[in-house]
Amino acid sequence: MAVASVAFRYAKSLLDLAQEKGITEEVHRDMLFFKTTVDQSRPLLLMLKNPVVRSSKKDAVLNAIFKGKINPMTSAFIDIIARKNRESIIDEIAAEYIRLYDEKKGIERATVITTTPLTDELRAKFKAMVMKKTGSQLVDLTEKVNPKIIGGYILQLGDQQVDASVKSQLSALKLQFLS
Repeated sequence: MAVASVAFRYAKSLLDLAQEKGITEEVHRDMLFFKTTVDQSRPLLLMLKNPVVRSSKKDAVLNAIFKGKINPMTSAFIDIIARKNRESIIDEIAAEYIRLYDEKKGIERATVITTTPLTDELRAKFKAMVMKKTGSQLVDLTEKVNPKIIGGYILQLGDQQVDASVKSQLSALKLQFLS
């Protein structure tokens, strides 16, 4: 079975259970915390995906990191994932839970990359662009700074990207001159 469909099933089950218990917000925060932690720690991600490392060891590491910092139900869910030997896809499960939660709440996530930090005015303009494009009233805008794009911006929304950076415009000009 494909990893995406397995991750979807686990995430959907967790979301349904969280709704039943009335703790969707807490579990959402837990999944964001988990995903951020795994994304920022390459050794942790590699250990979780390594088939040579025993499940009991992975479970012990996960408990050492997250026990007491997340909701007991989320902790129990992670234990179940570990017992089912699905630790290698736990980051995908967390990402899928976040996606399902956002879909349910009508939240659109977008990333904007600029050369300098955004001002409040620019932040509002980017949010308005996303709202106009998607029709959503709730936008979660992640801001990244990358001086290599020289100027302009790159806006990523789902699988779409608007590249209005000076670097890409210079590359396009270079291609025009070469052909």
